[in-house]
Amino acid sequence: MFVPFDPDWPPFDPPRRTPPPPPRRLSSEQEKRLMQAIGLNLLLAIVAPIGGATVIGALLGWWG
Repeated sequence: MFVPFDPDWPPFDPPRRTPPPPPRRLSSEQEKRLMQAIGLNLLLAIVAPIGGATVIGALLGWWG
């Protein structure tokens, strides 16, 4: 049986190219507006129930 002592074996893998990143689906302006809308919705999810309860309590106190 032949045993090769060649230091260049096995051959090195060729350098691999990284695939290009996928194109953006949103522009930076659209992404900014989307983040603002999400932030506003999260803020209103916290503030609106408190504000609604305060307004209802004030109306009940004013009429009652």
